[in-house]
Amino acid sequence: MAASLILSGLAFLFAVVWGSPLIRLLKAKRIGKQIRIEGPQTHLVKAGTPTMGGLMIVVPVVVISGVITLINALVKMNQGQPIANLGEQILVPVGTMVAFAILGAIDDWENVRGKRVKGEGMSARSKLLFQVLIATIVAGVLHFGPSKLTSIAIPGIAEKIDIGLLWIPIAIFWIVGFSNAVNFTDGLDGLAGIISATAFLTYAVIAYLQSFAGATPGVQPAVSSLVPFSLIVVGATLAFLWFNAHPAQLFMGDTGSLALGAALAVVSLMTGQWLLLLVVAAVPVAETATVILQVLYFKITKRKYGAGRRLFKMSPLHNHFELKGWSETQIVQRFWLIGICAAMIGIALALL
Repeated sequence: MAASLILSGLAFLFAVVWGSPLIRLLKAKRIGKQIRIEGPQTHLVKAGTPTMGGLMIVVPVVVISGVITLINALVKMNQGQPIANLGEQILVPVGTMVAFAILGAIDDWENVRGKRVKGEGMSARSKLLFQVLIATIVAGVLHFGPSKLTSIAIPGIAEKIDIGLLWIPIAIFWIVGFSNAVNFTDGLDGLAGIISATAFLTYAVIAYLQSFAGATPGVQPAVSSLVPFSLIVVGATLAFLWFNAHPAQLFMGDTGSLALGAALAVVSLMTGQWLLLLVVAAVPVAETATVILQVLYFKITKRKYGAGRRLFKMSPLHNHFELKGWSETQIVQRFWLIGICAAMIGIALALL
């Protein structure tokens, strides 16, 4: 655990050090966020702020995870041990993060270049198609690969429940759903970053506690590789928040939000405690729910009354509260408090 915390600190330093050069590069290339005109008018002043800041998170995670995996491989080879399955618990979430970051970067690039309506990137249909494709590959690797994941853990039940092939469509839905959930949450300075960091820290604790389950008394258990990965993400995300604090100098964009959400879903799936993500990520879940409810309510009332009505002033949820008069800082801090409480409840449920 000590080594994992050190790696988290290194990720923070790595990302902070190259944060300013990255911002200068994005400004030089004129990679600035385009704001949708139908959003809150207070957001118009953010137009032009550098985006694709998710690179500040993804690059340190990939580099540090790659280095420690290589070191572990060399140690294994020196000891004459097989390395075929080495690093799976890091390489799968890292690969997922990279794949979704690339997809998000394409979306951000189209947003910046205004290939469609101002403030929009890829079409929702094409982005969803690629998300499902990537998620299907990841789910297949986790199900048919060395991990052979097929189960669900339910709080209060000692044994995990094997759900067989049903696990695959659920995993696909989980990865796609939470990549979009974090994306919906990314609308205010610091919000998506601080919620994501809290959720990853929660699963680092859960993975660490799992390493003690069934361990031989008096013998130090082998800590899951998900622990260092999750803490590396936490460190890199905290560094991003250094520049994303209100007023933001940098936005993570879809490059960061899609990558963080998908990687978080994969970590939850690999711990087996994926059902708890509904609690741990309560804020992204609520943000997504308001978007879905808003669309459904609008369509139903339009069919019934001839004109669509809104259930919320604006979705996602943070926009609703912003239009109710809450300041951006109030919303972020209050949502974070909810996120912390949700994290504590999630850990408590994992211990049952």
